[in-house]
Amino acid sequence: MSDSASGSATVSSPLLPASSAAASGLASAPASVSAPAVAWARLGRLRPWRLLPTPTGTPFTFGYAVVLLLTSMFAEYADPALISSMRQGSSTDVAHLADRPVFVLVASALWIAGGVTSPYAVGFLLVLTALERRVGALRTAGVFVLGHVVATLATEIPVGLSVLAGHLPGSSLHRLDYGISFGVAASVGALAGVLGPWLRWGLLAGFGWVLVEDLIAFTDPMTNWGHLLALAVGVTTWPLLQGGRRGRGGVG
Repeated sequence: MSDSASGSATVSSPLLPASSAAASGLASAPASVSAPAVAWARLGRLRPWRLLPTPTGTPFTFGYAVVLLLTSMFAEYADPALISSMRQGSSTDVAHLADRPVFVLVASALWIAGGVTSPYAVGFLLVLTALERRVGALRTAGVFVLGHVVATLATEIPVGLSVLAGHLPGSSLHRLDYGISFGVAASVGALAGVLGPWLRWGLLAGFGWVLVEDLIAFTDPMTNWGHLLALAVGVTTWPLLQGGRRGRGGVG
């Protein structure tokens, strides 16, 4: 009897620390979850409809998207000669920037180069919606305008100086330049700043690599340099956006 009692005491005694260790392990498990797992968990909780703009949730992106849709439909069905003339008149080339800078900076951002199915059109919807849900309409509009204006001036002013110096022909002063890509690139840079570390650096590395590949292809180096500059402009706005963050959820 004493041996049996002693045996049972001996068996039950080691079980107590094991149970405590298991309970302790379960309690501390959430703290040991890796950052990528947390990021993927947040992505899994996404509500898909929040990836797109709405009139009340993202008024700037929604209103701007409506305008771009209308101008794209007009460009699709109107007389091609008329569209060509309107785009040339709203081009942010050196000649127009010297004559009526404010008008062309606004008008050039009313067209989508490549139409509504272009990568930058899709990027506009997803990126600006995500950014506006986090920092609000005013800051999102500020980032877009800043990237559009700074990258445009930074790519066109050197053209004007090169023409004056005789390194480029006079026709370069009328180089066709319009679209939303600079503003979208700046918005990508800004959005990265309000995401978690894994999503932030993944977004910057992925988008930056695409821009570098375009630059290496050398099909339109001036515009490609403008995209990289606009991305950098977006990154510089990180300190200004931190105070306007609405929340820390997943994209959208």
